[in-house]
Amino acid sequence: MALDGIRMPDGCYADGTWELKMHVTDLNRDVSLRVTGEIHIGGVMLKLVEKLDVKKDWSDHALWWEKKKTWLLKTHWTLDKYGIQADARLLFTPQHKLLRLQLPNMKHMRVKVNFSDRVFKAVSDICKTFNIRHPEELSVLRKPRDPKKKKKKLEEAEEEALELEGPLLTPGSGTSRIMSLISGSIYSSPGLYSKTMTPTYDSRDGSPLSPTSAWFGGSPLSEGNPSILAVSQPITSPDILVKMYKPQSLLDKAKINQGWLDSSRSLMEQDVKENEVLLLRFKYHSFFDLNPKYDAIRVNQLYEQAKWAILLEEIECTEEEMMMFAALQYHINKLSIMSSENHMNNSEKEIDEVDAALSDLEITLEGGKTSNTLGDITSIPELADYVKVFKPKKLTLKGYKQYWCTFKDITISCYKSREEAHGTPAHQMNLRGCEVTPDVNISGQKFNIKLLIPVADGMNEIWLRCDTEKQYAQWMAACRLASKGKTMADSSYSLEVQNILSFLKMQHMNPDPQIIEPITTDINPECLVSPRYLKKYKNKQPGFVRDLISGRILEAHQNVAQMSLIEAKMRFIQAWQSLPEFGMTHFLAKFQGGKKDELIGITYNRLIRMDASTGDAIKTWRFSNMKQWNVNWEIKMVTVEFADEPSLAFICAEVDCKVVHEFIGGYIFLSTRAKDQNESLDEEMFYKLTSGWI
Repeated sequence: MALDGIRMPDGCYADGTWELKMHVTDLNRDVSLRVTGEIHIGGVMLKLVEKLDVKKDWSDHALWWEKKKTWLLKTHWTLDKYGIQADARLLFTPQHKLLRLQLPNMKHMRVKVNFSDRVFKAVSDICKTFNIRHPEELSVLRKPRDPKKKKKKLEEAEEEALELEGPLLTPGSGTSRIMSLISGSIYSSPGLYSKTMTPTYDSRDGSPLSPTSAWFGGSPLSEGNPSILAVSQPITSPDILVKMYKPQSLLDKAKINQGWLDSSRSLMEQDVKENEVLLLRFKYHSFFDLNPKYDAIRVNQLYEQAKWAILLEEIECTEEEMMMFAALQYHINKLSIMSSENHMNNSEKEIDEVDAALSDLEITLEGGKTSNTLGDITSIPELADYVKVFKPKKLTLKGYKQYWCTFKDITISCYKSREEAHGTPAHQMNLRGCEVTPDVNISGQKFNIKLLIPVADGMNEIWLRCDTEKQYAQWMAACRLASKGKTMADSSYSLEVQNILSFLKMQHMNPDPQIIEPITTDINPECLVSPRYLKKYKNKQPGFVRDLISGRILEAHQNVAQMSLIEAKMRFIQAWQSLPEFGMTHFLAKFQGGKKDELIGITYNRLIRMDASTGDAIKTWRFSNMKQWNVNWEIKMVTVEFADEPSLAFICAEVDCKVVHEFIGGYIFLSTRAKDQNESLDEEMFYKLTSGWI
């Protein structure tokens, strides 16, 4: 029954009704309704639609309370329960709005995103539309601002956008479904893993095995040729690199991470506007079940994110590594063009599905081939060899001393000679929780391993020098496992050794110059290496520099020339993962008891206290040793408690501590994933681990 109200001589109403003001964004029209505090939100929307008397599908609309920055999605709640009074101004607006997403390949896509869903759910739906598995690894952040450029100029420098318009979800129609549809989504999040998945892509070049409409479902994006997301697009001009923002220091890298959105709040709650540009990126560097058969788009976008991280100098690498990355880029660019041409001419392929399934089984099970013989499973492998050891001290040059070293379990014991190996070691190092950093120069035959071993008052620095690539690969793999508390008996040891050897092999310069292809103009070295390596030759003639770098890239290309397209992308990703700084997210923080700002680095398995000027690790804490972590929301202090170490407390500078809290909880959430899980993502567990108790 309509509430007309009984107006008294003083202008007030005696029946308890009051005027609620609303703005309908689609019509740019203000509307007032007479209501009481006992009317529920669904009833308000129905009364509003009746009063508007406009024939339109309002099913995707909901009420937004501007002052409180909250969606009124609980349609059975009353105005009193929400605390809404006559001074409130509500917006009646669509939940799905257009957003410009910059993907890891730097291309822009215009998509409709649910602005009322929590960001974690919105990203899951975006990934479902783009056919990217494991959306829990991705999130969105705001674009970093280059302080050297004005905002307008920065926007003008953006790459040409790839516009694909279409809703992620398909809301129902008619006002009769408002209450049932507004409160929830009709799509569930993609599952973690499925044992019955049908291969979707060719494992050689990543092309779809089935029609586009089948592998993108009924999404409207299929009308805009979304298969381009699986194709690498080369950088066409060096000017693109010049215009893009490049962090100049560790502090700049830390500032980029201010932009991550809160995964437990909606886009609208975080002041994201319609048509705003957000960056879709792999946030958590822990890539689960990466399989070319199902993940061509995911693999390509990961490759693109790695490529841009290297070119924009967001992650450090040596000159030899840079040439290897450039050679892989050049190879991928060539094969991508050839693959596109082949698929234009050949619409059908003959595929032996049985052979494909069998060959893929090895990749799916444990990530690599297994040995034919299991060996003695009761014994733990050991390493024993002469290794040069150096413990740096202040004001001393690097003087390595040779020891007979044995590596048992997670401990390295150093003896003066092989004959004394049964006695008391001169030095002994337990590597659990240590930082392991490579220091390799292939051309100089330098194979060093830098170890930062945690002690009560910080970290002990030890350097190991190996004589050969094989020795280095074995000891480096053992050190990496030991830092995680694992021994060489772990099934991943032999695979890690092979990955290190293949990474080194790709950096070798080819001794036979006759087989190098002639230098052609299509190589564009300025688009394949970071500006730092071009500046190295700034006093040389441009033509000379171009030919010099092109020659080095072609020389390195001989080591990767036989790879298939998808293999080259996977190798690029693996090489990126092998870099010392891979997966490190930096934040500026002030530690309890500290006098100056320092850096805290977060990776998939540890927290690292770092020197803000040099980036050197001061102390490392493993998540596996962590009992709990909390936030004091009043003073914005993060406190982490450990099983057998003093607790850690710090206040975040220039970023909300919620962002740091979410990184810690997110990595712990990702560590719970297992291949025998078929259920969908446990969103509530993610929120419990990441959102805190606010």
